[in-house]
Amino acid sequence: MGIKAAIKAVTSFLPAGELTNDQLAEEFGTWHGNQIFEKTGVTVRHVSARDECASDLAVAAANKLFESGVCASEEIDFLVLVTQMPDYFMPTTACLVQNRLGLRTTCGAIDINLGCSGFIYGLAVAKSLVEAAVASTVLLITSDTYTKWINPKDRSTRTLFGDGAAATLVSGVESESDLIGPFVLGSDGRGVKDIVVPAGGFRRPVTPETSIPREDETGSWRSEENLFMNGGEVLAFTIRTVPPVIDELLRKSGLTLDDVELVIPHQANKFMLERLRAKLKVPSEKYWIDMKESGNTVSATIPIAIESARNQGRLKSGDRALVAGFGVGYSWGAAMIRIV
Repeated sequence: MGIKAAIKAVTSFLPAGELTNDQLAEEFGTWHGNQIFEKTGVTVRHVSARDECASDLAVAAANKLFESGVCASEEIDFLVLVTQMPDYFMPTTACLVQNRLGLRTTCGAIDINLGCSGFIYGLAVAKSLVEAAVASTVLLITSDTYTKWINPKDRSTRTLFGDGAAATLVSGVESESDLIGPFVLGSDGRGVKDIVVPAGGFRRPVTPETSIPREDETGSWRSEENLFMNGGEVLAFTIRTVPPVIDELLRKSGLTLDDVELVIPHQANKFMLERLRAKLKVPSEKYWIDMKESGNTVSATIPIAIESARNQGRLKSGDRALVAGFGVGYSWGAAMIRIV
């Protein structure tokens, strides 16, 4: 019997602003709301206000966790913030969140700049911190506001993405077996061009030219300062990469899909997830798709899905879930978790 890291609680927060399928259908004029839902699996996405940052959503999600009574803020001794939407280039946004939450100054705080795979990587870091006795109680927050990057006339990305955050409490419990892990992680930077905001960093600074929107062959408009996603290439990457990752995770775990109560993939979009489920040969009752009221919230989709599955009685204490994130980078990761 030793100390093993475990997920103790998950809470999420979605901003008040909403964008519905009917609003999109009215704006674009070529779709009906139900057509958007059938392709994306989304009916409404939450949109942050102009002055509402990922750090604000992160603080709100963490405060919901503390208000639930599962943990007090003074118990946190390490903060891991996963976001691609920092308040500033510097300092680290996690330090700002640490201060706003009133976490003690002996609390470590780091940012992880990852998107769709970010929860898996953050979970790997949290597990390592706890089981190496670097920290005892880790607050893992995933928060993104991708809608700020999206051109209002981009038909492809605007239907998919919503803003949101989740706070996941990871701490040690006595257990004979792992409650988080094993992990399979990977990356392939050749996919950088397929999900990217081309301008705005030091490689390509903002200029008057980079702010000019242009129409692509599908009728979507965006500038080089907006989010670009090559949907076909991202789908091909997912179908090519994720099944072998799941196979490797099952091999490392010494398990089969029969031993798993629920498979929870990154909630990218309904079309992609159904294609992936067919490739994995997972029965629909063991495969979680629930993004109807939130959309693709990037790093926060998996913990939001865990919270939703627990609230709906699809995950209970003792159950085993397989979680997998994949996307921007390209980056991917998968892990086993046990519900405590």
